[in-house]
Amino acid sequence: MTSGSNRSSLSAPVMFNLILSFLLVLIVIFTIPFIIYGSLASFLDLKTPAELSPIAFLLNVLISKIGTAATFVLIFNFTNNSLNGHWLLYAIIWLPLFIFGEISQTIEQNYSWKEAVVGIISEIIYLPISAYIVDLLIKT
Repeated sequence: MTSGSNRSSLSAPVMFNLILSFLLVLIVIFTIPFIIYGSLASFLDLKTPAELSPIAFLLNVLISKIGTAATFVLIFNFTNNSLNGHWLLYAIIWLPLFIFGEISQTIEQNYSWKEAVVGIISEIIYLPISAYIVDLLIKT
C-alpha cells in the first residue's frame, strides 16, 4: 500500500474520531427532531403513535437513528477526503433521501403531512450540523 491509501489500518486517533463522530451525530439526529416536534406539537396538534408506549417509541426511533448515524459517518469516512471541506454538499446529498422518506411515510395510515413537514424541517436542521461534525472530526 502507498502512504496515501493507508485507510485499511485505522490508528487509535482515527478510530477515536470515527466513534466520536458517530456518537455526536447520533445525539444530534436523535435530539433535534424531539426539540422540533416538541416545540410544534401543541401548535400543530402532533401526537406520538397511539399503538406504541413512549418507551417503545423512543427505542424504535433510537434504533433507526443508530443505523443512520453509522451509515452517515462511514460513508463520509470512505470518501477518502473527497468531501472534506464540503460538509454542506454532503448534507444536501443526503437531504432527498430523508425528504422522500418523510413523504413515503404519509402513505401510512398514522402519519400526516404535518408530521412529514416537521420531519423535513428537523432534517434540514440536523443534516448540516451532522455533516459539519464529521467534516471537522474525520480527516485522513
